Amino acid sequence: MRTPMRTRLLALACAGLVLATATAPAALAAAAPARETVTIDNRGSIVTAELLARMTAEQVAAYLTKAGFPVPARPQGADLYAVVYRTIGVTGTPTTASGVVALPARSRKGLWTVSYAHGTLATRADAGSVDDGDGRVIPLMFAAAGFAGVAPDYLGLGKGPGFHPYMDAASEASASADLLRAAGELAGQQGRALSGDVLVTGFSQGGHAAMALGKALRADGAYRLRGAAPVSGPYHVRSAEIPALLDGRLDPHSATFYLAYWTVSMNRLHHFYDTPAEVFRDPAVEKLFDGDHSFEEIAAGLPASPRDLVTAAYLERIAKPSGAVLRAMRVNDTTCAGWRAGVPVRLFAARGDKDVAYDNARHCLRDLKVSGVKASLKDVGDVDHMTSAFRSMPEVLDWFVTLRRG
Repeated sequence: MRTPMRTRLLALACAGLVLATATAPAALAAAAPARETVTIDNRGSIVTAELLARMTAEQVAAYLTKAGFPVPARPQGADLYAVVYRTIGVTGTPTTASGVVALPARSRKGLWTVSYAHGTLATRADAGSVDDGDGRVIPLMFAAAGFAGVAPDYLGLGKGPGFHPYMDAASEASASADLLRAAGELAGQQGRALSGDVLVTGFSQGGHAAMALGKALRADGAYRLRGAAPVSGPYHVRSAEIPALLDGRLDPHSATFYLAYWTVSMNRLHHFYDTPAEVFRDPAVEKLFDGDHSFEEIAAGLPASPRDLVTAAYLERIAKPSGAVLRAMRVNDTTCAGWRAGVPVRLFAARGDKDVAYDNARHCLRDLKVSGVKASLKDVGDVDHMTSAFRSMPEVLDWFVTLRRG
């Protein structure tokens, strides 16, 4: 049975999309796992590719309908793969990551690619390469519309080793970009050809990740970024999310979960504390975010509010950040800043969102306009975090189809 807290955590992680599988029994098409050392030169090359399902147009339509997402006009069938590929870790050293690739059945040449970045997950086994959820639903939605749909698990989730560097913009971008390369390799193996035209979207943490990827693609020129449409992303932890957390505008359960996860992750990367007792009232909280604890275990280990989670001194540190805390915020609060102009961006957010403050989107829009980017912000209403995804994705799909038509 799901407790209220379990249900709450599932919702904020976008795991509310999990379904009973609506596909025929999956066939396997796995390459033999490579044993050689991963090098920087072969980033994005495939280690394994497993065919999870081969779905007819009718099966895809039923699957999307059950998930509550739109069925494209004249939908196609699709092949859904879990891919393990070579990438780099947070220090630039070789590692592997996993993700999902969905290829349309009819459209085979000159495919535009849509990269979808999933919402917050704290359990590696909940990622799209391993389990059903938005990391499978959204790529299939775009494949049904004739795109190649990809969804990275990010580092440390799914079938990737190590910890997940939650809200680390650099690794969100690198893991996502390298999955684009793997998708191109897989498409070629399966008789498809990608055009190099890319559209990016994502929800919640994935909104942040989508903007990190889009900015990186604009900078390196390896792909033709055609548009970005992030949904309800935490783009500005310092200026938007933390103030909303501290003044009670966020749901306390959500705020507690996000603050704990962000603090543990940023400490691994930026060294906030020597021992968890310096920050957490219950030091055991840190162990909940090792990627292996279930949502039930995380729920049981978290208190009801941020003030019960961390010390008063740490609340003061995040309210008036300096040192390592300020550096962590600064380096990751720039996914909307410094873009090269020329690619349209449509932001989606909900003024009623109690998980990710609407001010995040306002700050992102401001940063984009400072860079000369043609950007807009759509308020999808006085609705909650999850509902913002359901309201936004139909518009994202329609816009991406329009962009592809030219």
